[in-house]
Amino acid sequence: MTDRPIAVVGASAAGITAAEALRRAGWTGPLTLIGDEPHLPYDRPPLSKQLLHGAWEPERLLLRTAEQLDPLGLDLRLGTRATGLDVATRTLTLAGGERLACAGVIVATGVAARTLPAADGLAGVFTLRTLDDALALRGDLAGGPRRLVVVGNGVLGCEAAAVARELGHDVTLVGREPVPMAAAVGRGIGELLAEEHRARGVRLLTAEVAGFEVAAGSAVGVAADRTAAQGAPPRVSGVRLAGGELLPADLVLLAIGSAPAVGWLTDPALDITDGLRCDTYCAAAPGIYAAGDVARWEHPEHGRPLRFEHRMNATEQAMAAARNLVAELAAEGALPGGAEGAPPPERRPFAPVPYFWSDQYALKLQAYGLTTGADEVETTVLDRAARRAVALFGRDGRAVGVLACGLPPRQIRALRAVVAGPGPWEEARAAVRAATAAA
Repeated sequence: MTDRPIAVVGASAAGITAAEALRRAGWTGPLTLIGDEPHLPYDRPPLSKQLLHGAWEPERLLLRTAEQLDPLGLDLRLGTRATGLDVATRTLTLAGGERLACAGVIVATGVAARTLPAADGLAGVFTLRTLDDALALRGDLAGGPRRLVVVGNGVLGCEAAAVARELGHDVTLVGREPVPMAAAVGRGIGELLAEEHRARGVRLLTAEVAGFEVAAGSAVGVAADRTAAQGAPPRVSGVRLAGGELLPADLVLLAIGSAPAVGWLTDPALDITDGLRCDTYCAAAPGIYAAGDVARWEHPEHGRPLRFEHRMNATEQAMAAARNLVAELAAEGALPGGAEGAPPPERRPFAPVPYFWSDQYALKLQAYGLTTGADEVETTVLDRAARRAVALFGRDGRAVGVLACGLPPRQIRALRAVVAGPGPWEEARAAVRAATAAA
């Protein structure tokens, strides 16, 4: 038995889900939830959609109110960063120097938005990862029609561009790839999305960003430093492309991807290459587990390490990591006395059928399985004008993912079964045709 806490590092969807799952699994001892933001745990997908649009206010994003958290008996550390983890002793170091010896740790620190060095200290340039990010961008968009340049045509960039156009802003979407979201949805579906964005008035460009212009017209790094020294940050006035073209801009959103938040994990016992490396049980080391966007774990069905930045995976993996950690502590005889009377859970491999969705305008995209890293993609356009289509993704002769755009829920559920295995490519093709025959 132990009186050491289990610490969950990261107070977003994966973190709060892990805390609740730990209690359900039988952990009655101290439980610490650490988050570097000052806010109660909130949902992130609405940041680029309902919150940015103004349809929702921040309170609606809360995953749990303070009253709902009370029964968990949490030692809630908001506005607190973890700065280190000693794997051998399971000891966390927090900002300020506090050391917290733990019975176990679940890492759920998620990802951090990537940015560009030239954007540092430049007013009017945003990323969109946190609640504060979204509120700041929403506030500037609320000031009247703006010229918005979105840099990055992945999922986040496309969603934000759609919202900005619906709000009446002039939007240019710039991406390195010629087809929006191609890495996530394939070229065929990406071309449908491009058609929809153009039809809605979004300008699509394929280019790299070379830098920014400030309001006075001087390049960032010259006028920017001088203006900052006078006490007012320079404000963006344009985006300079690698080919020389200048895009006038009142606002710029950098949606150029993210990086797993693992910089604080410096113990050499951990592999932090593209996230925190875990086994099939979501364990990175004895007593150390990970869940959500930060976790790269061995998927038993696909036989290789995977990492997903999707909301559903955060919840499912957090539950699996919590259950498996409690099972490990039970085997060590480290459960608090109050949990000894209940049979502990058994460790089980985490083998989900991944799911993600994206909403743009009236379109809803939903995908099951793996849609990235495919060596074969077959897209069937069912109704081009209505943007209804389905894409099947294969790897090494097996169907590993399926994505639908504009299909009803009944057909979506049927498509999930196609890649739940995953199974042979030709069988999956026939199943997709059958599932969409009446579409």
